[in-house]
Amino acid sequence: MGTGPSAKKFGRRSKLKKYKRATWLCRRAKDTDQLQEELEKAPKNVEGVAATEFKFDDELPGGGQFYCMETGKHFTDAKALADHKKSRYYKRRCKDIKEEKYTQGMAEWAAGMTKEKLPPAHAK
Repeated sequence: MGTGPSAKKFGRRSKLKKYKRATWLCRRAKDTDQLQEELEKAPKNVEGVAATEFKFDDELPGGGQFYCMETGKHFTDAKALADHKKSRYYKRRCKDIKEEKYTQGMAEWAAGMTKEKLPPAHAK
């Protein structure tokens, strides 16, 4: 008859558009502008570092105690967080966050929607 149901084979669902639409958003990282806003709103310590006091939440990994502000991820323990802070992904995100925020005015300027002030054609 056949080799059995096709759903049991590895990678079979990866070609289904419905599956891709349902799962693409669940693993997506926060955008840099969202993280920049969070860091600006976070309360600061005396040293200027963001104070990270989190309430215990049973649904988050590690009870929500080990959170990386720069990447927006939760970790299970302090060692996992320390290893993450040595990673290339963390360093790249920190570099991106330090850049200037992308504003609506910059977007309009890039699209050519700004009003240029040209000199008069016939000067009096």
